[in-house]
Amino acid sequence: MRALLQRVSAAAVSVEGREVSAISQGLLVLICAMPDDTSETATALATKISKMRLFKDDAGKMNLSLIQTGGAALVVSQFTLAADTARGTRPGFSRAAPPDLARQLYEGFATDLAALGIPTKTGIFGADMAVSLTNDGPVTIWLDTNAP
Repeated sequence: MRALLQRVSAAAVSVEGREVSAISQGLLVLICAMPDDTSETATALATKISKMRLFKDDAGKMNLSLIQTGGAALVVSQFTLAADTARGTRPGFSRAAPPDLARQLYEGFATDLAALGIPTKTGIFGADMAVSLTNDGPVTIWLDTNAP
C-alpha cells in the first residue's frame, strides 16, 4: 500500500459541494492499495501510522504519535498514488489494485486505524472528492509498504 500523510490542523472532504467528513488536528491520510496488498498489509500500515512520531512535544520536537496527541485521521482513497510516469506525459494507473480489492483494503485500513483508538473519518470510495486541508508545519510523509 502507499500512503501520503499530511499533518494537519484541519482537513475536510466534500462530495458534490456537501461536506461528508472533517477533522481538526491530526493526519490526512491519502491511501492507495496495490494489487499484491492484503488485509495484513493494511493492518501493518495502520499500526505504523498510528505510532509515527510526527507531532511536536513540549520542546517543539516531533516526538509524539497520533495516539499520544489524541488527534484524528481523515482517510481518503487515492488511486493516483499508483501513477506510473516513466513514459510520456500521461500517467498510467494500471499498477493500482482493482476497485473491489482497493475498496476492501481501504475500508479495512480505516477500520484498523479506528480499532487502534484513533478517531477516524473517511471520504467516499470512488467519488469525485474535493479535499481541503491546512498542512501543519508543513509535514508531509510518503510511505510505501513495498519500498526496500
